[in-house]
Amino acid sequence: MKEDIGVVLTTKEIAARFNELAQQEKWFDIQDELFAEDVKSIDPENSPYFGYAEGKEAVRKKGMDWVSRVEHAHHRSTTAPMVAENHFAVGRKVDITVKGFGRILIDEIMMYEVRDGQIISEQFYY
Repeated sequence: MKEDIGVVLTTKEIAARFNELAQQEKWFDIQDELFAEDVKSIDPENSPYFGYAEGKEAVRKKGMDWVSRVEHAHHRSTTAPMVAENHFAVGRKVDITVKGFGRILIDEIMMYEVRDGQIISEQFYY
């Protein structure tokens, strides 16, 4: 879904498209289609998995590094988004086997900030 020239999607529209792609596990499509060039990706300060990335290319690399370490996905689910002004949040649960960590369960909240019809930040709480 591409936006028309001059048409800026609302946070609600961005969240709906995000949800459509998330339900299909199309995370890189979300990045390609909805992320701003200067997007920020923030994990908890003491995360054993990842930290901070800034810029679409760095955020993409962060995601690709993670995916390359996943050996098996036992279960993955994402809730429908809850939208408030220029933010939306989803819940995400994954049961995965990851190189270097073994089988892990992650129950997280993923918060997104939207500006000018694009996601400018993603922050993970787990």
